[in-house]
Amino acid sequence: MIEILKEIALKAGEIVKEGFVAPKDISHKGIVDLVTQYDVLTEQFLICELKKQFEDYMLIGEESHDITVLEKGKVIYIDPIDGTTNFIHGLPYLGISMGIWEDSNPVAGIVYNPILNDMFWAQKGKGAYCNGRKLSVSSQDTLQQALLATGFPYAKAQKGPEYDWVIKCMTNLLPNVQDIRRFGAAALDLCYLAQGNVDGFYEIDLKPWDVAAGIIILQEAGGKISDSSNNPYHLGSKSIVASNCRIHDPLCKYLYPI
Repeated sequence: MIEILKEIALKAGEIVKEGFVAPKDISHKGIVDLVTQYDVLTEQFLICELKKQFEDYMLIGEESHDITVLEKGKVIYIDPIDGTTNFIHGLPYLGISMGIWEDSNPVAGIVYNPILNDMFWAQKGKGAYCNGRKLSVSSQDTLQQALLATGFPYAKAQKGPEYDWVIKCMTNLLPNVQDIRRFGAAALDLCYLAQGNVDGFYEIDLKPWDVAAGIIILQEAGGKISDSSNNPYHLGSKSIVASNCRIHDPLCKYLYPI
């Protein structure tokens, strides 16, 4: 299963690498939510290849989905370019993400950054890896010394409850952690957490294709995932909190339920 995903991701990566240095046709899905022809081309390629290999799975892609979350059955959640804004601006933090779930549980996932040539993958019960090296979360157990990652929702443009949540959480957290990073691709945030580069991650308003692969990569590396109330996370949750386990409870105490 995972070898098939790797092969498909490598081929899709050629499309993304070509687009990274090429002129782009940019469209707006929202005020600040962007899409390019390479997002669409990459997703079309992924869906075509996945259909050949995973005939009994439903495919849900960011650019072509009919539904967002499927609670039952076999599903592959696809993000052709997680980090489209970075892609447009020539920043190398982006990833092709494919997460395989069965009956609401992750079983395999891959996140491939073709620009930095980093391939993260995991399969249930078999560990998490990057370029063949086994991953493990950090050992940091003090929130004040923890480096966190986060992201900002597209809904920030309306300055609604999502915007308020981001500002309140940042105000509450920032004095009580080492620092906070914002890479611009949630799939990579979860992989960097699995790799031990950061100690925790939180965000609001993410979609299943943003996190479906990263979740199992993190879990297989020894991490923990919940919502901001420290309740079990599911793909329909409004918020996500992920950590190395050791700082999870204190991290959640500085975040607001939503």
